[in-house]
Amino acid sequence: MKKILLLVVGLSLILGLTCNSSVKKPIEKSPNNAAEKMQNFVIKISKFAKKNNPNFIIIPQNGEELAFTKADVSKKINENYLKAIDGFGIEELFYNETYKPNEYRIENLRKLKNQKPVFVSEYVTDDKLIPETIEKNSTEGFISFARNKDNYHYSIIPSKVNNENQDNIEKLNQAKNFLYLINNSNYSSKKEFLTAIANTNYDVVFIDLFFNKAPFSSEEIKSIQTKANGSKRLIIAYMNIGAAEKYRYYWRKHWTINDPSWLKKKYDGYENEVWVEYWNEEWQDIIYGNDDSYTRKIIDAGFDGVYLDNVEAYYFLTND
Repeated sequence: MKKILLLVVGLSLILGLTCNSSVKKPIEKSPNNAAEKMQNFVIKISKFAKKNNPNFIIIPQNGEELAFTKADVSKKINENYLKAIDGFGIEELFYNETYKPNEYRIENLRKLKNQKPVFVSEYVTDDKLIPETIEKNSTEGFISFARNKDNYHYSIIPSKVNNENQDNIEKLNQAKNFLYLINNSNYSSKKEFLTAIANTNYDVVFIDLFFNKAPFSSEEIKSIQTKANGSKRLIIAYMNIGAAEKYRYYWRKHWTINDPSWLKKKYDGYENEVWVEYWNEEWQDIIYGNDDSYTRKIIDAGFDGVYLDNVEAYYFLTND
């Protein structure tokens, strides 16, 4: 499922200045330390995972501001958060249909790119722009994945691999490219899906833990941890930690907003998702900390790491 979470400030909050479409800055409002609670949540997920597997990879998607103290980019880097993660996942940094650079986020990431690798997923409606997306990100030292309008929901494997190589990829900072394929609806079976991935030379692959609600086994994941050229690669599982998804194994039919109390807010644009009060113990128990948790299932399936979606819930949960 695709998530595009851009934090846009209103005109009245920019001291009367004309808003530049390329600069999207968040409203500085985070009641009850919501940003710090998300920082702590990510750190706790990381500690749990790395206790089970010290090499387990943690990549939050978007919300790069969390890498700073109190999610304030004017402050120092939050060292505890930075130690807990292994990279940054970013959506639509330079391109959202057309060239629309988000200068605010680009500048934030320039401060972070020497600390952890940055993986950027761009979206273009004209395939002719794909080489530009690669060039723009490469110039900044970011690793990019470009998708077109046919691949809006991350369901297609592009025919060309950017910076294809024969390197063994055992650490995230060794990667030169990645495949974002969390939607497997184009495939009729696990075997077809896994074979399609096995026949590629991507360094890192993001997929879902489940295929038609059936989790992948450790044997199945092992079968795609080798590139077609025989070199090693990393397989990362998607997990939503800021919103509950109605199609997941943990969802109960009687659940609705405010029942349980931590289901807080409708997720605009995604009818099957609900923003959660992510610091609630019941929700956190679903995500990590026990043998039946989502994170534990990912570890047991043999994934190399996890891709954390909706870490920006700290903003969207507390702002209209």
